[in-house]
Amino acid sequence: MTRMLALLGKELADLRRNRALFYPALITGAASILIPFFVAVVVPYLAGERLADSGDFKMAVDMYRTQPLSRRLDPEGAIQAWVFQQFLLLLVLTPIAGAMSVAAYTVIGEKQARTLEPLLATPITTTELLVAKVLGSLIPACGLAIGSFAVYVLLVAIFAKAGVFLMLLSLRSVAIVFLLAPLAALAALQLAVCVSSRVNDVRSAQQIGALLILPLTGLLVAQLTGSVQLTGGLISAIAGGLAVVNIVLLAVGIRLFDREAILTQWK
Repeated sequence: MTRMLALLGKELADLRRNRALFYPALITGAASILIPFFVAVVVPYLAGERLADSGDFKMAVDMYRTQPLSRRLDPEGAIQAWVFQQFLLLLVLTPIAGAMSVAAYTVIGEKQARTLEPLLATPITTTELLVAKVLGSLIPACGLAIGSFAVYVLLVAIFAKAGVFLMLLSLRSVAIVFLLAPLAALAALQLAVCVSSRVNDVRSAQQIGALLILPLTGLLVAQLTGSVQLTGGLISAIAGGLAVVNIVLLAVGIRLFDREAILTQWK
């Protein structure tokens, strides 16, 4: 544990000196926040027409009539709450983007800088090394997700109808940000670490981890079309699946990380 914490401190210190690695995640977080505001606030304001006057949001009106928390809202507020809840999945992309920006650097960057070989010559085990590197990328990525969520709720409280922001503090919304987002980021991160253990190209490692964006995008589209409802049971099932995937990826990463090859053959 002492060795792992020492290496984790080194990883976090390296990231503080390379803050540009987080620019893609910051851009992703900003876009994830702005898109629902554009749909729920900006477009109706520019068009001079309320969302409640459109027949395209019947699902949101149904939510207004059935969910206890939304009964306090007027129809316009209920539709805004529905929009902001549906697009909450976009915030899951923020820690994934943060993890992908950092993950490849933690292994490939150290390979290229010739700082990984001395580290591998120490008594630290492969498990300790990979866990420290994964946590060193995951912690700041999750911090970005939490910060994005806080900004999201604050802006909803300022610009949306009164009481809409309370809908974002429901157990479902919190589970998406504080459970699904870290697990998805961890899976993407470990995929990138597995690939970066065998390749020397940063983009190759980032692209394989970005595959997780596709199912998340599909889930968002399914939500918006009404094909899927992200209930508490479905969130728990997805979280359980991601937990299993992460355990498997950790085991695979340990097997793929060939210390001897890196020490003797890497060029």
